[in-house]
Amino acid sequence: MKRRVPCLLAGVTLALTLAPAPAHAATIPTPDDPVTSEENPRVPEGAAWTEAYFPSSDGSDVELHADVLRPADLGPEEKTPVILSVGSYFAHAGQTGDDGFEGTGPSERFNDLIEGADLMERGYTVVMVDLRGFGGSTGCLDWVGPGEQADIKAAIDWSVSQPWSTGKVGMYGKSYDAVTGLVGNNLGPDGLEAVVAQEPLWDMYNYLFSNGVRRPNYLGTPQAYNSIASIQGMPDDSERYRANAAYELTHPECLADNLTDTQDPDPESDYWQARDLAQQAEGSDVPLLVTQGFIEPNTKPEDMQQYLENHTGVERGWLGPWEHVRGNETGSDGRLRMGREGWFEEVVRFYDEHLKGVEPGVEDPNFLIEDNFGEWRAQDTWPEPDRSVTVRLARGSYVDDGGETASARTLVAEGPDGVWDMENAPDPVQDPQARSRARAAADEDAYYSWSRPVRHDTRITGTPRVLLDTEGEGNVLVRLWDVAPDGTAVMFDEQMSLVQDGEVAFDLKDTDWTLAAGHQLGVGIGTNTSRSWADTPSGETITVSRARLELELQGTSDDVAAQGARSPYLDAYLRAYTTQLESEKGTFPLTVSP
Repeated sequence: MKRRVPCLLAGVTLALTLAPAPAHAATIPTPDDPVTSEENPRVPEGAAWTEAYFPSSDGSDVELHADVLRPADLGPEEKTPVILSVGSYFAHAGQTGDDGFEGTGPSERFNDLIEGADLMERGYTVVMVDLRGFGGSTGCLDWVGPGEQADIKAAIDWSVSQPWSTGKVGMYGKSYDAVTGLVGNNLGPDGLEAVVAQEPLWDMYNYLFSNGVRRPNYLGTPQAYNSIASIQGMPDDSERYRANAAYELTHPECLADNLTDTQDPDPESDYWQARDLAQQAEGSDVPLLVTQGFIEPNTKPEDMQQYLENHTGVERGWLGPWEHVRGNETGSDGRLRMGREGWFEEVVRFYDEHLKGVEPGVEDPNFLIEDNFGEWRAQDTWPEPDRSVTVRLARGSYVDDGGETASARTLVAEGPDGVWDMENAPDPVQDPQARSRARAAADEDAYYSWSRPVRHDTRITGTPRVLLDTEGEGNVLVRLWDVAPDGTAVMFDEQMSLVQDGEVAFDLKDTDWTLAAGHQLGVGIGTNTSRSWADTPSGETITVSRARLELELQGTSDDVAAQGARSPYLDAYLRAYTTQLESEKGTFPLTVSP
């Protein structure tokens, strides 16, 4: 039976799991003696596992740990391309805690890729590197800051330089280790030839704050990663691994600093500017394959368009209305969560082309996009607007009192399940207990502006931007609604910001949402009634004397249909975020060619 021992560090109680000694100790590798699946069942079939240690690239004393999986039938110096993942979830004991293993072994985090894409048979080496402070690496965790960026560069350089490497490296990840792929792309070191990043963050600030307003997980996420960084080595890990894994426990300042450094709400601070990956992408050119859910409740689509515009290399992507899932992931009903078949096949073609120079036998579209009707299309780029418009919104006022959801926000700030790392953040649409709090009721304290009914199906794409002149200090929530002629309304985009006397301008989330012919766009401006933020209402009356909304519009007549089914999450989202609104006569047109 496992024993959980509370450990108080820097004012935060962490539950550390002390695993019992295994009944049959797993076989672990030595540098000259790789371990196969026959010797250790945690090693994927057809692979041989070794471990390695090397320094970070910043000149510090940080030592990084890597698990290496090579085709078992290859000699120690037979060269292969490398698939590299760098992240926080590769500890031998488990990804975010104790996963109940009886003996040590390499992380199973991407066994789905290794097995589903037949990487060992195809002649690829897989390398998984622990960021500083996690797994078998020393150092203080750094929330994708300069330290972790130095680790990512070191991991790429190390993978390029090994005697068994062809010098060609591709990165792979989802969530946090998709973010590290974006960092690798931004750094662009020699040998990095391709990056696959599923559901990443494009700017680390956005996970904890929005334009100065706290998100509910502003403390929960740093606490979660402190807990993950405190996962200890297993009893049959090497002495070196176990000593490195204990680093955070012997350096409590690491955990304390992570709780304080992440709490600056100013996006222009030096701390957050060092973590603005979209800005840092300028001029990057490593071929990039991404996925992004437009209605993602976790790593939301913020600054993706900026990132893609700053990136100058080959770009590919799967985009659509899904949650925080992998391209190959299926639900309990067997349905693909993104709705489209062929993820691993496309990933292999992407890697084969850029790491092996193999011309693909299938021509994959650059971007494959599922719309809010569940239909897929192919595009050369994203976004692909036909025109940009700036519309005038109504003037009005509201009281920044938090509406009727203040108690719900208090619950959310604590976290429905206490887990706020990127992999395990609670989803209000899927969580029955949270669904009622997530439901999009009409914002009674907001005032609205309305478009005229659109004459043809009209897609709002890219990054909407709002510009306000205000009096009073407090918070503003801006929401976009798709409103049918009978008043049925779906909230499809929202964003918050602090406001004070003067001008304020901010982006909404990136979006790709089609208004059916006859529908109106409703724009609500008011106090926070969303569970997505943990703001502090000012109680003041906020007067908006001028308001504009910048939009990119796209017609649908030139859509090129593509293979793909309706992603299951779309229907769950529509159930949770549909309400009734009494629309008014529109004051501005949204016009595109049919």
